Amino acid sequence: MCLCVCSGHQCNSLPLAGRAGQLASFKANTIAAAWTGVQKQEVVCKRLDDNSIVQNNYCDPDSKPPENQRPCNTEPCPPEWFIGDWSECSKTCDGGMRSRTVLCIRKIGPSEEETLDNTNCLTDQPIEKEPCNNQSCPPKWVVLDWSECTPKCGPGFKHRIVLCKSSDLLKTFPATQCQEESKPPVRIRCSLGRCPPPRWVIGDWGQCSAQCGLGQQIRTVQCLSYTGQASNECPETLRPPSMQQCESKCDSTPISNTEGKFSIII
Repeated sequence: MCLCVCSGHQCNSLPLAGRAGQLASFKANTIAAAWTGVQKQEVVCKRLDDNSIVQNNYCDPDSKPPENQRPCNTEPCPPEWFIGDWSECSKTCDGGMRSRTVLCIRKIGPSEEETLDNTNCLTDQPIEKEPCNNQSCPPKWVVLDWSECTPKCGPGFKHRIVLCKSSDLLKTFPATQCQEESKPPVRIRCSLGRCPPPRWVIGDWGQCSAQCGLGQQIRTVQCLSYTGQASNECPETLRPPSMQQCESKCDSTPISNTEGKFSIII
C-alpha cells in the first residue's frame, strides 16, 4: 500500500511507514507535579522520506507499539519558601507597618504540600514585616473639651478651643495651615432647661420719717431675673408694699408752769 503525493500532474508513490518504518520517540511529559513525576512515551506516525509527522491513519494500526511510561524526578522536592501578599499598611502616613505570610513548605503531591520548620529552607528567609507610608502626615485640627453651657438655664452656647497641630501633636501651626473647610465648630447652641421666672426682691425697711409719733418708712422693691437683671415681668398683684406706717416713741420731757403751781408731762 502506497501514499500518493502529487506535484502538478505527476504522482510519485511513496511507501507508507510500515512495521519497519514505524518511528517512536520518547518525549518528556510530566503529568504529576509532585516529588515523583512520570514520562510518557508518545508514539507518532512519520513519513520515511523526510521524517515528518502525519496522521495516524497512514500507518498500520497493527504495528503501533504500546505507549509506555516511566517514572522521573523521583527525588523529593526541596523545601521552598511560600510568600503571601502584603497586607495593607497600618497607617496612611507618619510610618506604619505591613506584613505577609512566609512559610517553609514542601510539595508532596499534585495539590498537596506540607509546612516545615523554617530551618528546613536553605535560602534566606524573606522578610515578614516592613515599614510603609513613611511620609509625614499634614497638620490636622485638634479640639479641646467643650465649656459649660452659658447661661445656666434657657438657650445658650458652649465653646471650645480648636487648634491646628502636627500629626504627632507636638507642634502648633497657624490655622491657615489646616483646611478651613474641615475645621470643627468652636461654638454650639445648648440649653440647661427653662429659667426660673423673675421675682420681687425687697430691701430692708428704712428709718421712720417721724422722730416722735406716727410716720412712714419705705424700702426698695425690685423685679429681678434669676441673673439679677431688672425685669418688668413680675406680676403686679404679688408686688410687696414699698411703704408702711410707723411710730416712733416719744421721749418724756417735763414742762414747767410759769406760775409754779404744777407741771405737765407730755
